[in-house]
Amino acid sequence: MTHIIDHPSPNFGDRPDGSQIDILVLHYTGMQSGQIALDRLCDPASSVSCHYLIEEDGRIFRLVDEDKRAWHAGRGEWQKCVDVNSRSIGIEIVNPGHEFGYRAFPKDQIASVIALCRDILGRHTIPASRIIAHSDMAPDRKEDPGELFPWDKLAEHGIGLWPRIRPQMSSEMSPKANTSPDSLDPLLDQIGYGDGDGQKRRIAFQRHWRPSDISGNVDDECVAIAKALVKAAAI
Repeated sequence: MTHIIDHPSPNFGDRPDGSQIDILVLHYTGMQSGQIALDRLCDPASSVSCHYLIEEDGRIFRLVDEDKRAWHAGRGEWQKCVDVNSRSIGIEIVNPGHEFGYRAFPKDQIASVIALCRDILGRHTIPASRIIAHSDMAPDRKEDPGELFPWDKLAEHGIGLWPRIRPQMSSEMSPKANTSPDSLDPLLDQIGYGDGDGQKRRIAFQRHWRPSDISGNVDDECVAIAKALVKAAAI
């Protein structure tokens, strides 16, 4: 496990009595630099924080102890949980994001993400279906960590879900043939997406599980992936 640098933030509170840590939320910082993000996450006036921040060079900073409630998730829900902060650990991953020049996540950074997530999963019982993107729980307002984030690599290390459906797709299936949103939307409900704009929910799903096309258009491949997710998670 990479050495963790303590960099305390004052922005946290107590978790409610009896609350269980069973959600892991991955974010990108979406700011011009890691230092700017770190300063903001530790600024009392900002009222935002996270448990950990991971720099592009792989350094890991601990801002809030895991037993405390960091202020990272904001408004949203996942699998009927509407107070995600109280039940989650939040990791901010340094990346300029879509506003400041979104780019691929460096190898050293992803290695640290994997190491930290595995360390967290060794302490907390977090189902694979509850290891999510910020955009999964807040699709109406968030895009992070975005379509360039390598969820498939994390899944290779036992972190989250990444169903392998392509070898099982029948020869009759046309992955890019558009179909009705009605064939996908009920599956998104089952996976854990909350109520909200249907198109934004579909795009959030695609950013995470089908990043090759994030148009929001529904096709056979999207439906197959969603069905595989429901099955894999036994939701």
